[in-house]
Amino acid sequence: MRSIARFCGQCSCGCPELFVDHAAPEDRQVIITDDFGQRVEMSRDQFSSIVEAAKSGALDDLALVH
Repeated sequence: MRSIARFCGQCSCGCPELFVDHAAPEDRQVIITDDFGQRVEMSRDQFSSIVEAAKSGALDDLALVH
């Protein structure tokens, strides 16, 4: 598994992280872990859909402003 990005917050409880596992089945190669040790596995196509939604602004309403 190769780490692609870490999404650090302002806490000491760990950070969500994005990984790619080229050895995993195609439908489980992209892995997102949370700061509680849970993980979501998806295909590259599924992840691409999330990226495209973010780029288009479709996810902007989810962003929290402090």
